[in-house]
Amino acid sequence: MALELANYEDKARLAVRTYWSNREKASQAQGATGSADRGERTGVTSGKNMDGFIDLIREIVHANGPQHSEIHVRRSFLTLPGYFRPTKVWDLLITAGGELVAALELKSQVGPSFGNNYNNRVEEAIGLAQDFWTAFREGAFGDRPRPFIGWMILVEDTEKSRTPVRHSSRHFQTFPDFDNTSYLDRYDILCRKLVREQLYSAAALVVSPRSAIADGTYSNLSEMTALSSFIAAIAGHVATSAALSD
Repeated sequence: MALELANYEDKARLAVRTYWSNREKASQAQGATGSADRGERTGVTSGKNMDGFIDLIREIVHANGPQHSEIHVRRSFLTLPGYFRPTKVWDLLITAGGELVAALELKSQVGPSFGNNYNNRVEEAIGLAQDFWTAFREGAFGDRPRPFIGWMILVEDTEKSRTPVRHSSRHFQTFPDFDNTSYLDRYDILCRKLVREQLYSAAALVVSPRSAIADGTYSNLSEMTALSSFIAAIAGHVATSAALSD
């Protein structure tokens, strides 16, 4: 079964340029109102920043998924039931014939503050997956095949995100894979472990500098967490869903 990756590399660079452009516009708009962007929070919370990646994923699904699949991006159609909470709004949902095919969450983080935001992102990612799979186990989505859930984050490529940071634990030793690691390294470790522990079907880390607003430059830290692997995993899952629905 050949997968159609829809010229994803060019579209990924466009998505990166869109991210930085939208983020800059949001920051300028906030500055025009005279409000301070403490910790560059706009770059973390603006809902439109990742729209380019959503468009890329939509094209992948259209090229490989079931003919009757529906791709939901409007907020009112993005809600799924949870187990530990009533509902959760995702960033993108794919359904076909009343079946949940995939759910995706797209995040980002820019400097200068990485520490607290990194911890928040880790807790969010783990909690989201645990809530989802418990709801799935309890039949929230009916007697259906296991859906694809994906988690992706774009992190600013800067000296601060690449510089190793110290950590300490007074009572017990930390795992050695965190020794002498930067925040980018830790996000890569997070993504790999999210998949290894089967919390997510795929997880990706996209690393990009602010200068990418001009050319869409981005990079990856490992093959397992590369955007190419993430896109191929989505394409493979929806293609399988299409084959089973024929």
